[in-house]
Amino acid sequence: MAQPTRFQDLNLSNAFLFAAAMEDEEACKVFIETILGEQLGNITVKSERMIMFNSDFRCVRLDVFASDEKRDINVEMQNENEHNLPKRSRYHQAQMDLSSLKPGQDFNDLKPIVIIFVCTFDPFEDGLYRYTYETICIETGKPLGDEVQKIFISTKGKNKEQVPENLINLLNYVVNSTDNYVDSISDGNVEKLHSRIKALKKNRQLEEKYMTYEEMMKIEYSKGKREGKEEGTNSILRLISEMTANGMSADIPRLSTDVEFLKEMLQKYQL
Repeated sequence: MAQPTRFQDLNLSNAFLFAAAMEDEEACKVFIETILGEQLGNITVKSERMIMFNSDFRCVRLDVFASDEKRDINVEMQNENEHNLPKRSRYHQAQMDLSSLKPGQDFNDLKPIVIIFVCTFDPFEDGLYRYTYETICIETGKPLGDEVQKIFISTKGKNKEQVPENLINLLNYVVNSTDNYVDSISDGNVEKLHSRIKALKKNRQLEEKYMTYEEMMKIEYSKGKREGKEEGTNSILRLISEMTANGMSADIPRLSTDVEFLKEMLQKYQL
């Protein structure tokens, strides 16, 4: 496993920094609006939201879950091509739908949803910055009307003439979140995001959480490598997310030093 990048040197593509940055509703709104190319209403944001209905089934961890008056939006940061994004997006859609209806509600009460994967690779190898998918009828070409949209954004796009400049600026910033890059362009939205990132990088508590997170990733990576498993990393990610959501952020550093406490937390959250 490669040595972790210093917290101050992280790019927005880092999942930890991305989730922290998107907790700010204004930053999240700017990010999503640039991708969608349209204005959003007032939004609410939850980062690293866990959806789990039964411990017998796989849960899903959403990097960013945002809602405005019209729709629910899931944004995921992807740095490795595991060649499963189409099926993964299907799973995210199913879980989002299950969590949005209460008993007795009509299916027509389902809000439109948008699932966005921001990839630091080209997921479909067609050289596009943006791939947008909706359900259509094969015979007529007419939309089904299920109001589900899946968007895959790539930092490796090549079709500059076909997408807005501000989208390209944003994607370049995702992988190069530096003062030098921001100074080289003129983009108010990127400047807003960079202001948020710079503030986060000055937060010593967040830096300590990142260091603990990286330490736990190393432990679980080594354990998974020995056991031939990959589930360990996801378990720790979910555990950190659950503890943060339940007001236990101050106890996260104990995970790397207290084995019994780690076991207790894993059992508590059924991980």
